[in-house]
Amino acid sequence: MIYLKTDEEIALMREANLLVGKTLGELAKCIQPGISTLQLDRIAEKFIRDHGAVPAFLGYGGFPNSICASVNEQVVHGVPSPKTILKEGDVISIDCGTVLNGFVGDSAYTFCVGEVSEETRKLLRATKESLYEGIRLAVAGHRVGDISNAIQRYCESRGYSVVRELVGHGCGRKMHEDPEVPNYGRKGCGALLRNGMCICIEPMINQGAKQVTFEKDGWTVRTTDRKYSAHFEHCIAICPAGPMILSSFDYVEEIVGKEI
Repeated sequence: MIYLKTDEEIALMREANLLVGKTLGELAKCIQPGISTLQLDRIAEKFIRDHGAVPAFLGYGGFPNSICASVNEQVVHGVPSPKTILKEGDVISIDCGTVLNGFVGDSAYTFCVGEVSEETRKLLRATKESLYEGIRLAVAGHRVGDISNAIQRYCESRGYSVVRELVGHGCGRKMHEDPEVPNYGRKGCGALLRNGMCICIEPMINQGAKQVTFEKDGWTVRTTDRKYSAHFEHCIAICPAGPMILSSFDYVEEIVGKEI
């Protein structure tokens, strides 16, 4: 069932999502060679709790941490560990969620660790740009497939592949609500977009082939060919004036800059 949100509920979701953006900004200050993904997880959890919220991911379906920290070929759901130490040239996708005032915020950003290759930057740039291509079509009267198709066409035209097994989703009082929002598909297909819908659009794009492998930890998803993957996510509300981005990359970009 798709739950339509009131203006008041969307305002509360905006607060939860802005806190996610601020948390990602706090992590941006700390992402550098030598730091472990578990250290980043602890920084995030403290920041979220200090701001009156709780981590949405911690304990969700048994997930053991407050952020998903996916490095290089890991697509999503990487489990923070003291053994995973970032090094120069890595990329790390951090997916983060909060629960504040009864609503969930959810957003993700892929960071460069130190200097990375131009080839890697192009992957991140295309993935981030495809997110906004999808958001542009998140308008009442369109369908989910219009968003999906825009992301797929943008990335595949640049030589990248789209993960099939993992998709975006509705969001609200629960982290995962209807409808599913794939990053591939046909125009005119899928759920009808209506004012008051809140969805998370999150391209997961691979440098190589689209196939992925699910690791033995039960969470981490990586590319089968072990080439890099990138992941960017915004939570948006569909409104009469057009798509409203509830999350924010502004706090990250104050630290790392707008250009990847």
